[in-house]
Amino acid sequence: MLRGVAVVWMPVQDIERAKGFYRDTLGLRITNEDGEWAEVDANGLTIGLNGREPSGAGADGGPVVTFQPEGNLEETLDALKGQGVEVSAGISDHPWGRVATFKDSEGNDIQLYEPPRS
Repeated sequence: MLRGVAVVWMPVQDIERAKGFYRDTLGLRITNEDGEWAEVDANGLTIGLNGREPSGAGADGGPVVTFQPEGNLEETLDALKGQGVEVSAGISDHPWGRVATFKDSEGNDIQLYEPPRS
């Protein structure tokens, strides 16, 4: 059902401070930036630094693991729902791809990611 981890999203309060920490303190390379989003290369694993939405979870919540489905997003969500998995939001479309959020057995958010279609 899943191919592997696509990205780990780290919600951050201050994107500039977070980029500085990951780049200057940890010595990791920032590979992509777009407003309140930055991607960090951690030895082949992408860490997405994601600025918190003002109306979002605030200081609540933590990292979100985002997986790439083997098939398309719709098929994978249907299969998860068929197994009783709680899908907390529909598919959201963005210039950088499509995302769908669901809950694990402990109530943690997990996401599926599909890159943009060419």
